Amino acid sequence: MSAPAEQAHQEASRKLFMVVWVSLLVLTGVEVFLAYENLEVKLMLIILMTLSIVKASLIISYFMHLRYERRSLALTLIPALVFVVGMMLVLFPDSVRLSQMRLK
Repeated sequence: MSAPAEQAHQEASRKLFMVVWVSLLVLTGVEVFLAYENLEVKLMLIILMTLSIVKASLIISYFMHLRYERRSLALTLIPALVFVVGMMLVLFPDSVRLSQMRLK
């Protein structure tokens, strides 16, 4: 690859990483803002977990460079993601129940 083409690729990569970084910063700001809002617990959990999953996927894809890996590696990680999300959904009702017990 010639030097100008390589430099253009690096600039595009830097710009992409900056866009992803700013997106992560904005999502974190939204999460902090929502933490101070008076929302129902279930709604708050759903919104925050959705934002966290989006942030995690951005971090994994771009900063851990899995976006550029082979498809088989990504397909290996998808069942783990499904398992983790499933376990969170199973445990959320219990955490809500425990938080309600503390209020009594």
